[in-house]
Amino acid sequence: MSIDQARFDRAREKIIGRNRMRQGIGTLSEKTMHAVLKNYYAPDEDMHEIPIENYVADIYTGTEIIEVQTRAMNRMRKKLDAFLPLYPVTIVYPIPREKWLYWIDEETGEVSKKRKSPKKGNVYESFVELYKIRPYLSHPNLRLRLDLIDMEEYRLLNGWSHDRKKGSERYDRIPTAFAEEICIDCVRDYMQLIPFELPEQFTVKDFAKQTKIPARLAGTILLIFYDLKLVNRVGKSGNSYIYEVNEE
Repeated sequence: MSIDQARFDRAREKIIGRNRMRQGIGTLSEKTMHAVLKNYYAPDEDMHEIPIENYVADIYTGTEIIEVQTRAMNRMRKKLDAFLPLYPVTIVYPIPREKWLYWIDEETGEVSKKRKSPKKGNVYESFVELYKIRPYLSHPNLRLRLDLIDMEEYRLLNGWSHDRKKGSERYDRIPTAFAEEICIDCVRDYMQLIPFELPEQFTVKDFAKQTKIPARLAGTILLIFYDLKLVNRVGKSGNSYIYEVNEE
């Protein structure tokens, strides 16, 4: 799906603003990523925060609901129970592609110089959260927008380790660029995430190798794909299932 970079820049400017950036991190909302994406997908604020079925939809266009969920996808379950029978629902989930880290000292207010995280994100990371709404993924009214975003992440130096970084709390994430949008409008759209290079029969280990992700995450993804009938289990090799893509 093509990305409207100009619209993304307008949404970013609207929420962050040059003046607020000059004033420092203390002026930013704790949900900057959420606000920017909400304004990207619906620049018209009259569509924001609309009460529907005893819940508040992030965006209601008149024909569909759009929910921006930056974490804790399990919190979506009750909303999905209420919304999906009535409207198409699109969940927008941002994934850090390239990330620059800043550390905030709560006592002094000092913000560290930025440091680039060595880790580069990919779409497969979203399945840790998607697993939490696994029973809903096959619903015909559910759509996903898995957005790879470059960002600056601000964290508080309040962790338990000696340098106060491990176990620290995330303060905010500021999107800097919209790199890619992966659209899932129906179950078959997940097929774009199954590498062509896989052998006809493959294991979790094979999938992990081809996608360059940890085996545990690969196992979660294949469990979801099995639920969605995108892959079949055709045997076992030791304790590992052998899978085939369901061509039907």
